[in-house]
Amino acid sequence: MPLPSGTNWPYEILSPLGAGGMGEVYRARDSRLNRDVAVKILPATFARDPERLRRFSAGGPGRCRT
Repeated sequence: MPLPSGTNWPYEILSPLGAGGMGEVYRARDSRLNRDVAVKILPATFARDPERLRRFSAGGPGRCRT
């Protein structure tokens, strides 16, 4: 998955895992932890919706492994 220029994060997107009402989930490699993780991406159109942001944030940082 291409990221916008200037994106600074430690994840290399490897493959899509799924998509749903709150965004897309990707398998990624975390270079800090040196392991695979799941990364959820909130669509840009949702980023301007306070209720969707609240629901997205309520999920908290994930603690799952792929």
